[in-house]
Amino acid sequence: MDNLCHTLVGAAMAEAGLKRRTQWGSLALMVSANLPDLDVLVFATDTPPVSFRRGWTHGVLAQALLPWALAGVFVLAHRRTRRVEDASVPPFHPLWVVGLGYLGVYSHVFLDYLNNYGVRLLAPIDWRWFYGDTMFIVDPWLWSILGLGVWFARRRGRTGPALGALGLAAAYIAVMLALASDARAFVTAQWTARTGHPPRALMVGPVPVVPWTREVIIDAGEDYRTGRYTAWPRQMELSADRIPKNDRAPGVDDARRQTPVAGFLVWTRFPFWEIGRSADRSRITVRDMRFRGRPGFAATAVVPIAGAREPSNTFPVSP
Repeated sequence: MDNLCHTLVGAAMAEAGLKRRTQWGSLALMVSANLPDLDVLVFATDTPPVSFRRGWTHGVLAQALLPWALAGVFVLAHRRTRRVEDASVPPFHPLWVVGLGYLGVYSHVFLDYLNNYGVRLLAPIDWRWFYGDTMFIVDPWLWSILGLGVWFARRRGRTGPALGALGLAAAYIAVMLALASDARAFVTAQWTARTGHPPRALMVGPVPVVPWTREVIIDAGEDYRTGRYTAWPRQMELSADRIPKNDRAPGVDDARRQTPVAGFLVWTRFPFWEIGRSADRSRITVRDMRFRGRPGFAATAVVPIAGAREPSNTFPVSP
């Protein structure tokens, strides 16, 4: 999920009463709820960002260690600040900071799992991606529930609104998980009835704002089919368009070995290839069906080519 959502979760947990457990309790919860996104620093390096994101800092090793690292920073900060006796401020408890850190970190990882970008929950033991395909990465309904709960809790000086918001958010997520599971089963059954075999892979993923509508991507073998699923009325509509994979086109194997493409393929779930050619070279771009219309979600390699068959989705190579 986006960082505003993560921050609101941390703030809601704090206003539900956890901020009273230790000095800087609210800060610990809001920081830890965003802490796994330290991997955004990769954008300042030459590493392909999508090949690094949601791995080292989101996996089991980071889940275990990040709360302790956070507590260490807070201990140092506490030692450097002047202690002022104030009955309204709870004493500093390092172990409570560790505990709040675990709540924040695990809330982050769980929320990231819910969308279709993916998260490598077991890194570095196992680098496979896990996808919840449940909620869009920016969910204004979750913002509203949590934001109002935090606002009312602070305005009234009571924990009830924040506790209620956390409960309502949990119920909303549970409903979305159930809808996602039902949608996937329905699309699989519909496709199998139409073709006589189940899809090789599929995604029935969330779309912005409208939680009862979902984007469908089906791996049909040589190509992908796309469409829409709606829960009310319960139906699947497939587009007539077929998006060829072109994964066996000449030059693709060479492109796979180039660093930008190899890094991008670490993250891809439904890759497809666009091939452009000139007299002696091909410009080969790999994209992912999940984000095919968004800039930045692609990698390109230029490889030599000789006498290749024209693929089905080509474009001219600029001189």
